[in-house]
Amino acid sequence: MQKFKRDNNLQYKRSEIIANCGGKHSFYSLMQIMLNEGDEVIIPSPYWVSYPDMVKLAGGIPVFLETGSDTGFKFSPEQLASKITPRTRAVVINSPSNPTGAAYTRDELAAFAAVIEKTDVIPISDDIYETIIYDGFKFFNIANISDAMKERAIVLNGISKTYAMTGWRIGYTAASEDIIKKMDIIQGQSTSNPTTISQWAAIEALTGDQTVLANMLEAFDRRRNFVIDDLNTIPGISCYKPEGAFYAFPRVSGIYELKGWGKVSEKYKDTYKSSSLSAYLMEEARTAVVPGIGFGSDDYIRISFATSDVKLKEGLKRIREAVEKLC
Repeated sequence: MQKFKRDNNLQYKRSEIIANCGGKHSFYSLMQIMLNEGDEVIIPSPYWVSYPDMVKLAGGIPVFLETGSDTGFKFSPEQLASKITPRTRAVVINSPSNPTGAAYTRDELAAFAAVIEKTDVIPISDDIYETIIYDGFKFFNIANISDAMKERAIVLNGISKTYAMTGWRIGYTAASEDIIKKMDIIQGQSTSNPTTISQWAAIEALTGDQTVLANMLEAFDRRRNFVIDDLNTIPGISCYKPEGAFYAFPRVSGIYELKGWGKVSEKYKDTYKSSSLSAYLMEEARTAVVPGIGFGSDDYIRISFATSDVKLKEGLKRIREAVEKLC
């Protein structure tokens, strides 16, 4: 409750918040209690890899909103309206986003709210990267737009990204009492509760000294600038500079046009080009990247800059050398 009031200017009662076993568990439990067979959930693409499968596991149907680097990986109110049907149950807004780092302004969220309020659609705001934002960007979620949106929205968050506590497995959800009660029931018959020691650690993280976050953000920002700038000088690669999170999501479709790409494609014989490229970089450059197809976008790969400057510089050097061999 204190965290939401302090950081988001949102007031929730204790009965409107539940702690879960990580962000994945929050979204999974939510889908289980929200969806009936054939219900639709609108998911912007590129998307966090687990969203579609968790929708499917609950009997729902993921409906994708396609975006790209040309729009800053953002969808428009018109796109959103075009995807809403009588079966639409919810829309996911992950801002800043994994994998793209795209983040929505208050005005952009207000435009989405204007579409949503004419329907019964529930906005799900995944705020897991809310503190990792750059260049003076101001974070808002759709619950900030109006009292009506606050009453309808479901807000997901956790400690894994802001506080670098991925292994502690603590996520949390804020929503109406009815939603939280149902999530509590399903959690009580599955995981029971997050482990006690993790809950105490999360309390310390959320209520303790927050000044350490500025030092972390400074390091992320420095790495972001270096990684994006360097990627944009590698043949066949162009990369949008994200507003938040700690990922670069470069477009690599230009590599598929290089004269040496045919040999890569023939050697790895993967259905998806981004998977073949990732395999090539692993073998040739001994550097790991994530294929974009896992996020719904085969023209891209994902690179995390949540590691040391030294490793990032060496990894990018190896990627450059491997790509230049295809020129």
